[in-house]
Amino acid sequence: MATGRGRGTATLIAALVVVAWLVVGAVAGPYSGRLGEVATNDNAAFLPADAEATRAQDLAADFADRRITPALVVYERATGITEADGRRVAADAARFAGVRGVVPPIPPPIPSRDGQALQVVVPIDDAEGERIGRVVDDLRTVAGADSGGLAVHVTGPAGLLADLIEVFRAIDGPLLLVTLLVVLVILLVVYRSPVLWIFPLLAAGMSYALAALLVYVLADADLVTLNGQAQGILTVLVFGAGTDYALLLIARHREELHRHRRPWDAMRAAWKGAAPAIIGSGGTVIVSLLCLLLSSLNSNRALGPVAAVGIAATLLVMLTFLPALLLLGGRWAFWPAGRRRTGPTPRRARDLDPGGRLRRPPRPAGLAGHRRRAGRAHRRPDPVARHHPRPERRVHHAHRLRRRAGGDLPALPGRHGQPGHHLRQAGDGPAGRPGRRGGARVTSVRPVTGSGSAAPPEANAPPVVVDGRVQLEATLTDRPDSPGAERTVRRLREAVHRVPGADAVVGGFTAVNVDTADASARDRNVIIPAVLAVIAVVLALLLRALLAPVLLIATVVLSFLATLGLCGLIFRYALDYPGVDQSFPLFAFVFLVALGIDYNIFLMSRVREESVRRGTRPGVLAGLALTGGVITSAGIVLAATFSALAVLPLVVLVELGVAVAVGVLLDTVVVRSLLVPALSYDIGPPVWWPSRLGRTARRVARHAR
Repeated sequence: MATGRGRGTATLIAALVVVAWLVVGAVAGPYSGRLGEVATNDNAAFLPADAEATRAQDLAADFADRRITPALVVYERATGITEADGRRVAADAARFAGVRGVVPPIPPPIPSRDGQALQVVVPIDDAEGERIGRVVDDLRTVAGADSGGLAVHVTGPAGLLADLIEVFRAIDGPLLLVTLLVVLVILLVVYRSPVLWIFPLLAAGMSYALAALLVYVLADADLVTLNGQAQGILTVLVFGAGTDYALLLIARHREELHRHRRPWDAMRAAWKGAAPAIIGSGGTVIVSLLCLLLSSLNSNRALGPVAAVGIAATLLVMLTFLPALLLLGGRWAFWPAGRRRTGPTPRRARDLDPGGRLRRPPRPAGLAGHRRRAGRAHRRPDPVARHHPRPERRVHHAHRLRRRAGGDLPALPGRHGQPGHHLRQAGDGPAGRPGRRGGARVTSVRPVTGSGSAAPPEANAPPVVVDGRVQLEATLTDRPDSPGAERTVRRLREAVHRVPGADAVVGGFTAVNVDTADASARDRNVIIPAVLAVIAVVLALLLRALLAPVLLIATVVLSFLATLGLCGLIFRYALDYPGVDQSFPLFAFVFLVALGIDYNIFLMSRVREESVRRGTRPGVLAGLALTGGVITSAGIVLAATFSALAVLPLVVLVELGVAVAVGVLLDTVVVRSLLVPALSYDIGPPVWWPSRLGRTARRVARHAR
């Protein structure tokens, strides 16, 4: 029986740990609302790190005193632009030149071919960075609201960037609130206790505060790059994974309270039993996320370390702060069921006899996985749809411009929307003018199908030579975000790269899309095998076997492929998306496989523990009976937490949230509950090959019979 001094010492230690963490929380808490201060949401945060379009953008800066990001102001009247409309547009253009951050002179308004629209290109100093949003807001104020049938849209690269920055800045409040409410409701349903839900929610909040502090310090020191995309994922990842770890530890603690009289002994046994699985799970997620450092896209490289820091902070909190809270709460934490003692074995395992066999053993269910590919014809969305899932007011402006600048009703010249820049080495002519070789290189662009012409940026100005290079601008006949425009850019690159000694690069909006697509394909081919290899190593070390890790990885990959097929149907027919973001398959794989393997780790760790005592097949049944409820609850929590991303007006985050929610539910309800136990049961002791457990399990099973 425990002495009073022993109980007092345990309580004192737990109280000191809680107080120490509360001090950390008081210091770290404010930083959860300050992540936007160190976030970088300009174009460079999402461009390929080393791509031809990036080189072209850097070289283009040499041809101007400053970098320019254009805003496009489109005036549209369905019955045709009137003379009064023309005077208003001219007056607005004159006022645009006086807006701080705008680089005058403003080019004359450009009429559409059908006479229903006028477009004004407003150059904005790219050095303004995130202040571009303020400049765009000023332009919208000057242009005024729609009036008298004349619609006004402020869009273009600057308008889109301003809207993205505004969305990212609004991530913290709504997303955090929705996440907290989702976790709270599910915990109340799972525990049916007015007390117990406080502990995991408080621990998850502490995890997020610590993660925010660490990420803020690292980003402020330029050791990691934080953008709005990584910031949003960090929130749901910490709360989702943290609640999962809390559920596993609390379930094991409640189980051990049936075996131990003192809460301290119960917690020590629970920590010893659950910590290896929690650490293995968290370590798998961390290493998998760090594989994103192999990406060539800045946005992917930024997400990896930020999310890994969040998981590391969560592990630290859940293995120290949460156990201390549970010790202080004692059995009363489980009120109204906490004071009832039910004997030496946990309720969920009471149907197991001493030999580890179910009194009425079920027949294992076999499951044939089936997947459907997302259709190859399921095209990528245009840049506007890719970033914004709903046609809100400002996004509607970009859609209107897209309709007028291409597609079914081409009205405005494509080059005024998103020009392509072509930089190549100048010839040996007089200073400031290209020689014969420069003229040959201009000629090499003109025969390319899809490019209307090649000329200096100013149509009537002579080419400007800077450091032996000249900048030309080619007009694309297709819409800049269309597959035809991307094919044209590829043909242009092939043409100019064949010119000897030209060292030419092709950039611009469409070229960025091309390079991003190529980088995404390369990242999938590199990172997906790396993640699978890392997970295989972690599972082999944790389970001390080789066959079981292969089995678990195969089932999770099967679940991922099935999820892709389901998401393809959801995005196309339920959400009416035109396609998926280029980064979606990689993000979905990393999160679904890394997080999905967690539940298999939770299950198979307990199965191995039970197999040592009972034998493999009885151990499978016992492990499933003991962990089934908590793992299913954890899956529901994680799915609901990631679904909170749907509140954000960003397609890539909504797609990721839907994919993780669907995939986790599929994994916990079907793969982990049916497929993995069924395969493990059918294989029997050889599942632990080549460890000694397979041979030991056979002897234990024979002895039990």
